[in-house]
Amino acid sequence: MKNGLTKTRKVVVIGTGFVGSSYAFSLLNQGVVNELVLVDLNREKAEGEARDLNHGMPFGSPMKIRAGDYQECSNADLVVITAGANQQPGETRLDLVTKNAKIFRSIVSTIMDVGFKGIFLVATNPVDILSHVTLEVSGLPKERVIGSGTILDTARFRYLLSEHFEVDSRNVHAYIMGEHGDSELPVWSHVQIGGIPLSRYANIEKIEEDKEMQAIFENVRDAAYHIIERKGATYYGIALGLVRLTKAILHNENSIVTVSTLLDGEYGLKNVFLGVPAIVNEYGIRQVVELDLNEKEQKQLENSASILKEMTNKALG
Repeated sequence: MKNGLTKTRKVVVIGTGFVGSSYAFSLLNQGVVNELVLVDLNREKAEGEARDLNHGMPFGSPMKIRAGDYQECSNADLVVITAGANQQPGETRLDLVTKNAKIFRSIVSTIMDVGFKGIFLVATNPVDILSHVTLEVSGLPKERVIGSGTILDTARFRYLLSEHFEVDSRNVHAYIMGEHGDSELPVWSHVQIGGIPLSRYANIEKIEEDKEMQAIFENVRDAAYHIIERKGATYYGIALGLVRLTKAILHNENSIVTVSTLLDGEYGLKNVFLGVPAIVNEYGIRQVVELDLNEKEQKQLENSASILKEMTNKALG
């Protein structure tokens, strides 16, 4: 890797709650890494998860899994942070800012103190703001701090469109951009099914005014609230999204995924982390993909950015 690490495909997961343990389980199933270290404030919890996963090794892919401490980050290719306070029923992702910003300052500074030279992947909410906190505290180049951003929202969007039109979700191309939260936006102008623009495929003149399409987007935006009401937390979808990003990084795929990254003039925005399509490879974010947004979409993106900037200033303040 560019940062001088031996390519061990070593990943350290900080936090073995629902998301961290689901991510670890998915990694075991898909054989993405050689070495996986689980770190948690509750050391016994991390050890229990490692033992449980190791007992499934004969059915999975050969790899080393163990519980460890922050020192393990010194030679890791990737550190994935899933630790933090969970979103409670009725609580927005932005409500979590103060609690989790404090937790992150401690985690990231400790990781940097052991000489970490890899890539941070942040999944804890509010992910855009905590990615910014991670960048500020770590002092790493912006391309090496990646938030999971709207990768899950985009997957939800593609899934619901595929269900509606009865087409394989892998043949539905669509993006959710902006905050991973209430101000996110659907980029209707770039939705394609099998390469055909949605407006032509579905014969809808004004997609954003179509009630069925609007209902699909609202289900995407509010999905976490619906799931939290029913089962207390969301973790399978985001865990698989994190595995997708892990593959893109460790296998140097140059994949286009919607992640949270620091914008520096793209879309006319600066100094704000938010979800945008970006090319991801072994060096992190290679470049932001700038879609040609229509006027309404551009305004929605700017609105999302202004909300995030205000909250980020509070978190960094």
